[in-house]
Amino acid sequence: MSKNIKLSHITKIEGHASLNLSIDNGKVKKCELQSTEGSRYFEGLVKGRIYEEAPEITSRICGICSSAHTVCAIQAMERAIKFKPSEQTIMLRELMTLGERIRSHATHLYFLALPDFLGYESALAMAQKYKRELSTALRLVKLGNNIVKKVAGRDIHPVSAQVSGFLTLPTQESLDEIKEETDERKSDAITTAELFAKLEYPDFERKTQYFSLRNKFGYATLYGDLVSESSNFPQKELHSYLKEYHQEHGTSNFVVKRGMSYMVGALSRINNNFDQLSKDAKKVVKKAKHKFPNFNPFMNNFAQAIELVHCLDRVSEIIDFVELKHEKPHEIKIKDGHGIAAIEVPRGILWHEYTVKAGKIKAANIITPTCQNLRNMNDDIKAFVPTILDLPKEKMILEIEKLIRAYDPCFSCSTHFLKVKFKRT
Repeated sequence: MSKNIKLSHITKIEGHASLNLSIDNGKVKKCELQSTEGSRYFEGLVKGRIYEEAPEITSRICGICSSAHTVCAIQAMERAIKFKPSEQTIMLRELMTLGERIRSHATHLYFLALPDFLGYESALAMAQKYKRELSTALRLVKLGNNIVKKVAGRDIHPVSAQVSGFLTLPTQESLDEIKEETDERKSDAITTAELFAKLEYPDFERKTQYFSLRNKFGYATLYGDLVSESSNFPQKELHSYLKEYHQEHGTSNFVVKRGMSYMVGALSRINNNFDQLSKDAKKVVKKAKHKFPNFNPFMNNFAQAIELVHCLDRVSEIIDFVELKHEKPHEIKIKDGHGIAAIEVPRGILWHEYTVKAGKIKAANIITPTCQNLRNMNDDIKAFVPTILDLPKEKMILEIEKLIRAYDPCFSCSTHFLKVKFKRT
Protein backbone atom coordinates (compact mmCIF):
# COMPACT_ATOMS: atom_id res chain seq x y z
CA MET A 1 0.00 0.00 0.00
CA SER A 2 1.37 3.43 -0.96
CA LYS A 3 0.44 6.86 0.23
CA ASN A 4 1.38 10.38 -0.87
CA ILE A 5 0.95 13.28 1.53
CA LYS A 6 1.46 16.90 0.49
CA LEU A 7 1.32 19.47 3.27
CA SER A 8 0.86 22.56 1.14
CA HIS A 9 0.80 25.15 3.90
CA ILE A 10 2.36 24.53 7.30
CA THR A 11 0.66 26.92 9.70
CA LYS A 12 1.88 28.62 12.88
CA ILE A 13 5.51 28.96 11.80
CA GLU A 14 7.51 32.01 10.67
CA GLY A 15 7.61 31.94 6.89
CA HIS A 16 6.26 29.41 4.40
CA ALA A 17 7.09 25.75 3.83
CA SER A 18 5.70 22.57 2.36
CA LEU A 19 6.35 18.88 2.84
CA ASN A 20 6.30 16.02 0.32
CA LEU A 21 6.04 12.52 1.78
CA SER A 22 6.01 9.18 -0.01
CA ILE A 23 5.34 6.07 2.08
CA ASP A 24 5.62 2.49 0.81
CA ASN A 25 4.77 -0.51 3.02
CA GLY A 26 5.23 1.49 6.20
CA LYS A 27 8.58 3.00 5.19
CA VAL A 28 9.23 6.61 4.24
CA LYS A 29 10.72 6.56 0.74
CA LYS A 30 10.78 10.31 0.20
CA CYS A 31 10.73 13.18 2.67
CA GLU A 32 11.25 16.68 1.28
CA LEU A 33 10.74 19.63 3.59
CA GLN A 34 10.69 22.64 1.29
CA SER A 35 11.04 26.32 2.04
CA THR A 36 8.79 28.25 -0.33
CA GLU A 37 10.18 31.70 0.49
CA GLY A 38 11.73 33.72 -2.29
CA SER A 39 15.47 34.33 -2.29
CA ARG A 40 16.39 37.49 -0.42
CA TYR A 41 20.07 38.05 -1.30
CA PHE A 42 21.22 39.71 1.94
CA GLU A 43 24.74 38.35 1.53
CA GLY A 44 24.87 40.07 -1.85
CA LEU A 45 23.31 43.27 -0.54
CA VAL A 46 26.16 43.94 1.88
CA LYS A 47 28.97 43.31 -0.61
CA GLY A 48 30.69 46.55 -1.51
CA ARG A 49 29.15 48.39 1.43
CA ILE A 50 31.14 50.05 4.21
CA TYR A 51 31.89 47.57 7.01
CA GLU A 52 29.78 49.51 9.54
CA GLU A 53 26.62 49.00 7.49
CA ALA A 54 26.47 45.22 7.81
CA PRO A 55 24.72 45.12 11.22
CA GLU A 56 21.98 47.55 10.21
CA ILE A 57 21.32 45.86 6.87
CA THR A 58 21.36 42.27 8.14
CA SER A 59 19.04 43.07 11.06
CA ARG A 60 16.33 43.29 8.38
CA ILE A 61 16.66 39.57 7.70
CA CYS A 62 14.25 38.96 10.58
CA GLY A 63 12.09 41.18 12.75
CA ILE A 64 11.85 38.58 15.51
CA CYS A 65 15.64 38.11 15.67
CA SER A 66 16.84 41.51 14.48
CA SER A 67 19.00 42.04 17.58
CA ALA A 68 20.63 38.66 17.04
CA HIS A 69 21.65 39.50 13.47
CA THR A 70 22.85 42.94 14.61
CA VAL A 71 25.05 41.56 17.38
CA CYS A 72 26.38 38.63 15.36
CA ALA A 73 27.27 40.91 12.44
CA ILE A 74 29.02 43.31 14.81
CA GLN A 75 31.08 40.57 16.44
CA ALA A 76 32.11 39.03 13.11
CA MET A 77 33.07 42.46 11.82
CA GLU A 78 35.09 43.27 14.95
CA ARG A 79 37.02 40.06 14.48
CA ALA A 80 37.64 40.94 10.84
CA ILE A 81 39.07 44.36 11.70
CA LYS A 82 40.84 43.14 14.88
CA PHE A 83 38.85 45.16 17.43
CA LYS A 84 38.10 43.96 20.98
CA PRO A 85 35.00 45.48 22.67
CA SER A 86 34.83 46.49 26.33
CA GLU A 87 33.31 44.26 29.01
CA GLN A 88 30.45 46.73 29.44
CA THR A 89 29.68 46.58 25.72
CA ILE A 90 29.62 42.77 25.81
CA MET A 91 27.23 42.79 28.78
CA LEU A 92 24.83 45.21 27.09
CA ARG A 93 24.88 43.16 23.90
CA GLU A 94 24.00 40.08 25.94
CA LEU A 95 21.08 41.98 27.49
CA MET A 96 19.80 42.77 24.00
CA THR A 97 19.86 39.14 22.95
CA LEU A 98 18.32 37.95 26.22
CA GLY A 99 15.40 40.35 25.79
CA GLU A 100 14.92 39.08 22.27
CA ARG A 101 15.01 35.45 23.40
CA ILE A 102 12.39 36.15 26.08
CA ARG A 103 9.93 37.66 23.61
CA SER A 104 10.65 35.05 20.93
CA HIS A 105 10.24 32.06 23.26
CA ALA A 106 7.06 33.50 24.77
CA THR A 107 5.61 34.11 21.31
CA HIS A 108 6.44 30.64 20.04
CA LEU A 109 5.36 28.76 23.15
CA TYR A 110 1.99 30.41 23.71
CA PHE A 111 0.87 31.51 20.25
CA LEU A 112 2.34 28.83 17.98
CA ALA A 113 2.98 25.67 20.02
CA LEU A 114 0.41 25.65 22.84
CA PRO A 115 -2.73 25.62 20.63
CA ASP A 116 -1.58 22.24 19.23
CA PHE A 117 -1.47 20.66 22.66
CA LEU A 118 -4.78 22.14 23.81
CA GLY A 119 -6.67 21.17 20.66
CA TYR A 120 -7.12 24.59 19.04
CA GLU A 121 -6.34 25.85 15.55
CA SER A 122 -4.87 29.10 16.83
CA ALA A 123 -4.21 31.20 19.90
CA LEU A 124 -7.19 33.37 18.95
CA ALA A 125 -9.49 30.35 19.10
CA MET A 126 -8.35 29.52 22.64
CA ALA A 127 -8.40 33.11 23.92
CA GLN A 128 -11.76 32.94 25.67
CA LYS A 129 -10.96 29.84 27.72
CA TYR A 130 -7.24 30.48 28.19
CA LYS A 131 -7.18 34.24 28.70
CA ARG A 132 -4.89 33.94 31.73
CA GLU A 133 -2.26 31.98 29.81
CA LEU A 134 -2.27 34.40 26.88
CA SER A 135 -2.05 37.35 29.27
CA THR A 136 1.05 35.74 30.75
CA ALA A 137 2.49 35.49 27.25
CA LEU A 138 1.82 39.13 26.47
CA ARG A 139 3.50 40.28 29.68
CA LEU A 140 6.62 38.27 28.83
CA VAL A 141 6.66 39.56 25.25
CA LYS A 142 6.33 43.11 26.58
CA LEU A 143 9.25 42.54 28.95
CA GLY A 144 11.44 41.28 26.13
CA ASN A 145 10.53 44.25 23.95
CA ASN A 146 11.25 46.71 26.76
CA ILE A 147 14.68 45.20 27.42
CA VAL A 148 15.72 45.52 23.77
CA LYS A 149 14.26 49.02 23.42
CA LYS A 150 15.88 50.44 26.56
CA VAL A 151 19.27 48.93 25.82
CA ALA A 152 19.43 49.33 22.04
CA GLY A 153 17.14 52.26 21.27
CA ARG A 154 14.39 50.35 19.45
CA ASP A 155 12.67 47.03 20.11
CA ILE A 156 12.97 45.86 16.48
CA HIS A 157 15.96 46.63 14.22
CA PRO A 158 18.02 48.22 17.04
CA VAL A 159 19.88 51.43 16.30
CA SER A 160 22.28 52.00 19.22
CA ALA A 161 24.52 48.94 18.91
CA GLN A 162 27.44 49.57 16.57
CA VAL A 163 30.79 48.11 15.68
CA SER A 164 33.05 49.03 18.67
CA GLY A 165 30.28 50.01 21.12
CA PHE A 166 26.98 51.84 21.56
CA LEU A 167 26.04 55.19 20.04
CA THR A 168 23.84 55.88 23.06
CA LEU A 169 24.07 54.04 26.35
CA PRO A 170 21.01 53.18 28.43
CA THR A 171 20.65 55.18 31.61
CA GLN A 172 21.01 53.59 35.02
CA GLU A 173 17.38 54.49 35.62
CA SER A 174 16.28 52.51 32.56
CA LEU A 175 18.33 49.50 33.68
CA ASP A 176 16.73 49.71 37.12
CA GLU A 177 13.31 49.75 35.44
CA ILE A 178 14.23 46.63 33.48
CA LYS A 179 15.36 44.94 36.69
CA GLU A 180 12.10 45.80 38.45
CA GLU A 181 9.95 44.54 35.57
CA THR A 182 12.07 41.39 35.25
CA ASP A 183 11.59 40.59 38.93
CA GLU A 184 7.84 41.12 38.55
CA ARG A 185 7.69 38.75 35.55
CA LYS A 186 9.72 35.98 37.18
CA SER A 187 6.57 34.21 38.37
CA ASP A 188 5.23 34.31 34.80
CA ALA A 189 8.36 32.56 33.53
CA ILE A 190 8.13 29.88 36.21
CA THR A 191 4.40 29.40 35.49
CA THR A 192 5.24 28.96 31.81
CA ALA A 193 7.90 26.35 32.53
CA GLU A 194 5.55 24.46 34.84
CA LEU A 195 2.80 24.53 32.20
CA PHE A 196 5.02 23.11 29.47
CA ALA A 197 6.44 20.51 31.85
CA LYS A 198 2.93 19.09 32.30
CA LEU A 199 1.99 18.81 28.62
CA GLU A 200 1.76 15.37 27.03
CA TYR A 201 4.45 15.11 24.36
CA PRO A 202 4.51 12.36 21.72
CA ASP A 203 6.53 9.33 22.82
CA PHE A 204 9.29 9.70 20.25
CA GLU A 205 13.07 9.81 20.47
CA ARG A 206 15.80 9.98 17.85
CA LYS A 207 19.26 10.75 19.07
CA THR A 208 21.24 13.11 16.89
CA GLN A 209 24.18 15.50 17.26
CA TYR A 210 23.20 18.37 19.57
CA PHE A 211 25.31 21.45 18.88
CA SER A 212 25.54 24.60 20.97
CA LEU A 213 28.06 27.11 22.20
CA ARG A 214 29.76 26.45 25.52
CA ASN A 215 32.28 28.39 27.56
CA LYS A 216 33.63 28.17 31.09
CA PHE A 217 32.07 31.45 32.23
CA GLY A 218 28.38 30.53 32.11
CA TYR A 219 25.43 29.51 29.96
CA ALA A 220 26.77 30.50 26.56
CA THR A 221 25.11 33.32 24.64
CA LEU A 222 27.65 35.38 22.70
CA TYR A 223 30.92 33.47 23.01
CA GLY A 224 32.17 29.91 23.20
CA ASP A 225 33.34 26.89 21.27
CA LEU A 226 30.97 24.67 19.31
CA VAL A 227 30.29 21.52 21.31
CA SER A 228 28.32 18.31 21.02
CA GLU A 229 28.65 14.93 22.70
CA SER A 230 31.42 13.97 20.28
CA SER A 231 32.87 17.25 18.99
CA ASN A 232 34.45 20.46 20.16
CA PHE A 233 35.79 23.11 17.80
CA PRO A 234 36.43 26.88 17.85
CA GLN A 235 34.27 29.22 15.80
CA LYS A 236 37.09 30.07 13.40
CA GLU A 237 37.11 26.43 12.19
CA LEU A 238 33.54 26.69 10.84
CA HIS A 239 34.42 25.46 7.36
CA SER A 240 36.44 22.51 8.61
CA TYR A 241 33.31 21.01 10.19
CA LEU A 242 30.14 22.42 8.63
CA LYS A 243 29.12 22.35 4.98
CA GLU A 244 26.23 24.12 3.26
CA TYR A 245 24.51 22.56 0.28
CA HIS A 246 21.41 23.19 -1.79
CA GLN A 247 18.65 20.85 -2.93
CA GLU A 248 16.42 21.53 -5.91
CA HIS A 249 13.16 21.09 -4.00
CA GLY A 250 13.54 24.24 -1.87
CA THR A 251 15.03 27.73 -1.64
CA SER A 252 16.85 27.22 1.69
CA ASN A 253 20.35 25.89 2.09
CA PHE A 254 20.91 22.77 4.17
CA VAL A 255 23.85 22.41 6.56
CA VAL A 256 25.55 19.23 7.74
CA LYS A 257 28.40 18.50 10.10
CA ARG A 258 30.79 16.28 8.17
CA GLY A 259 27.89 14.76 6.24
CA MET A 260 25.58 14.23 9.22
CA SER A 261 22.51 16.14 10.36
CA TYR A 262 22.52 17.93 13.71
CA MET A 263 20.18 19.98 15.89
CA VAL A 264 20.59 23.48 17.31
CA GLY A 265 18.30 25.41 19.64
CA ALA A 266 17.09 25.35 23.23
CA LEU A 267 17.10 21.54 23.53
CA SER A 268 20.71 21.35 22.34
CA ARG A 269 21.74 24.18 24.65
CA ILE A 270 20.24 22.49 27.70
CA ASN A 271 21.54 19.05 26.72
CA ASN A 272 25.07 20.50 26.61
CA ASN A 273 24.88 23.19 29.30
CA PHE A 274 22.40 21.98 31.91
CA ASP A 275 24.99 22.46 34.65
CA GLN A 276 25.18 26.19 33.83
CA LEU A 277 21.46 26.96 34.08
CA SER A 278 20.31 29.30 36.84
CA LYS A 279 19.31 27.82 40.18
CA ASP A 280 15.59 28.40 39.63
CA ALA A 281 15.68 26.98 36.10
CA LYS A 282 17.22 23.79 37.51
CA LYS A 283 14.49 23.67 40.16
CA VAL A 284 11.81 23.63 37.45
CA VAL A 285 13.47 20.64 35.78
CA LYS A 286 13.90 18.82 39.08
CA LYS A 287 10.14 19.05 39.73
CA ALA A 288 9.26 17.86 36.21
CA LYS A 289 8.98 14.29 34.95
CA HIS A 290 11.37 15.03 32.08
CA LYS A 291 15.14 14.62 32.34
CA PHE A 292 18.12 15.95 30.40
CA PRO A 293 19.90 15.18 28.19
CA ASN A 294 16.72 14.48 26.26
CA PHE A 295 16.42 13.12 22.73
CA ASN A 296 12.76 13.90 21.98
CA PRO A 297 12.60 16.87 19.53
CA PHE A 298 9.13 17.80 20.83
CA MET A 299 10.87 18.63 24.11
CA ASN A 300 12.41 21.70 22.49
CA ASN A 301 9.19 23.38 23.66
CA PHE A 302 9.88 22.55 27.31
CA ALA A 303 13.53 23.50 26.83
CA GLN A 304 12.48 26.97 25.65
CA ALA A 305 10.25 27.33 28.70
CA ILE A 306 13.16 26.41 30.98
CA GLU A 307 15.29 29.02 29.21
CA LEU A 308 12.68 31.68 29.94
CA VAL A 309 13.38 31.23 33.66
CA HIS A 310 17.12 31.24 33.09
CA CYS A 311 17.01 34.33 30.85
CA LEU A 312 15.11 36.39 33.41
CA ASP A 313 17.61 35.37 36.08
CA ARG A 314 20.50 36.30 33.81
CA VAL A 315 19.00 39.71 32.98
CA SER A 316 18.80 40.51 36.70
CA GLU A 317 22.34 39.22 37.24
CA ILE A 318 23.80 41.41 34.50
CA ILE A 319 22.05 44.55 35.72
CA ASP A 320 23.26 43.91 39.27
CA PHE A 321 26.81 43.49 37.96
CA VAL A 322 27.09 46.33 35.44
CA GLU A 323 28.21 49.73 36.68
CA LEU A 324 27.61 52.00 33.71
CA LYS A 325 30.59 54.02 32.54
CA HIS A 326 30.50 56.68 29.88
CA GLU A 327 31.80 54.99 26.74
CA LYS A 328 31.50 56.07 23.13
CA PRO A 329 32.22 53.96 20.05
CA HIS A 330 35.98 53.88 19.51
CA GLU A 331 37.91 55.39 16.67
CA ILE A 332 38.85 52.42 14.51
CA LYS A 333 41.93 52.02 12.38
CA ILE A 334 40.63 49.93 9.52
CA LYS A 335 42.52 46.72 8.83
CA ASP A 336 41.89 44.20 6.10
CA GLY A 337 40.73 40.91 7.50
CA HIS A 338 38.33 38.03 7.80
CA GLY A 339 36.00 37.40 10.73
CA ILE A 340 33.62 34.64 11.81
CA ALA A 341 31.20 34.89 14.73
CA ALA A 342 28.64 32.49 16.15
CA ILE A 343 26.12 33.44 18.84
CA GLU A 344 23.17 31.66 20.42
CA VAL A 345 19.81 33.07 19.34
CA PRO A 346 16.29 31.80 20.12
CA ARG A 347 16.32 29.05 17.47
CA GLY A 348 19.95 28.01 17.81
CA ILE A 349 23.38 29.02 16.54
CA LEU A 350 23.61 31.96 14.14
CA TRP A 351 26.74 32.47 12.04
CA HIS A 352 27.98 35.64 10.33
CA GLU A 353 31.18 35.74 8.30
CA TYR A 354 32.79 38.73 6.56
CA THR A 355 35.88 39.58 4.56
CA VAL A 356 36.86 43.27 4.70
CA LYS A 357 39.28 45.11 2.44
CA ALA A 358 39.96 48.86 2.52
CA GLY A 359 36.97 49.31 4.83
CA LYS A 360 34.50 47.63 2.49
CA ILE A 361 32.85 44.22 2.59
CA LYS A 362 34.24 41.91 -0.08
CA ALA A 363 32.44 38.71 0.93
CA ALA A 364 29.67 37.72 3.33
CA ASN A 365 28.16 34.46 4.53
CA ILE A 366 25.23 34.01 6.91
CA ILE A 367 24.08 30.64 8.27
CA THR A 368 20.85 30.68 10.27
CA PRO A 369 19.62 28.14 12.83
CA THR A 370 16.75 26.95 10.62
CA CYS A 371 19.15 26.13 7.76
CA GLN A 372 21.15 24.02 10.20
CA ASN A 373 18.03 22.27 11.50
CA LEU A 374 16.43 21.50 8.12
CA ARG A 375 18.27 18.23 7.49
CA ASN A 376 17.62 17.12 11.06
CA MET A 377 13.91 17.96 10.72
CA ASN A 378 13.81 15.79 7.62
CA ASP A 379 15.50 12.93 9.46
CA ASP A 380 13.12 13.29 12.42
CA ILE A 381 10.06 13.23 10.14
CA LYS A 382 11.34 10.07 8.42
CA ALA A 383 11.71 8.36 11.80
CA PHE A 384 8.49 9.74 13.29
CA VAL A 385 6.00 9.03 10.49
CA PRO A 386 6.18 5.20 10.72
CA THR A 387 5.13 5.47 14.40
CA ILE A 388 1.87 7.26 13.51
CA LEU A 389 0.74 5.42 10.37
CA ASP A 390 -2.31 4.03 12.17
CA LEU A 391 -3.70 7.53 12.70
CA PRO A 392 -6.26 9.09 10.35
CA LYS A 393 -4.63 11.24 7.66
CA GLU A 394 -5.65 14.59 9.18
CA LYS A 395 -4.38 13.54 12.61
CA MET A 396 -1.11 12.38 11.04
CA ILE A 397 -0.66 15.76 9.39
CA LEU A 398 -1.30 17.55 12.69
CA GLU A 399 1.33 15.43 14.45
CA ILE A 400 3.87 16.12 11.69
CA GLU A 401 3.14 19.84 11.94
CA LYS A 402 3.63 19.68 15.71
CA LEU A 403 7.04 18.13 15.18
CA ILE A 404 8.08 20.83 12.72
CA ARG A 405 6.72 23.60 14.95
CA ALA A 406 8.65 22.20 17.93
CA TYR A 407 11.82 23.37 16.17
CA ASP A 408 10.37 26.92 16.07
CA PRO A 409 11.59 27.29 12.46
CA CYS A 410 12.03 30.68 10.81
CA PHE A 411 11.85 30.12 7.06
CA SER A 412 12.13 33.81 6.21
CA CYS A 413 15.56 33.78 7.85
CA SER A 414 16.57 30.51 6.23
CA THR A 415 16.09 31.53 2.61
CA HIS A 416 19.26 32.03 0.08
CA PHE A 417 4.81 26.14 6.29
CA LEU A 418 2.72 23.43 5.89
CA LYS A 419 2.06 22.21 2.40
CA VAL A 420 2.12 18.40 2.53
CA LYS A 421 2.27 16.07 -0.44
CA PHE A 422 1.76 12.57 0.93
CA LYS A 423 2.16 9.42 -1.20
CA ARG A 424 1.48 6.09 0.48
CA THR A 425 1.64 2.56 -0.99
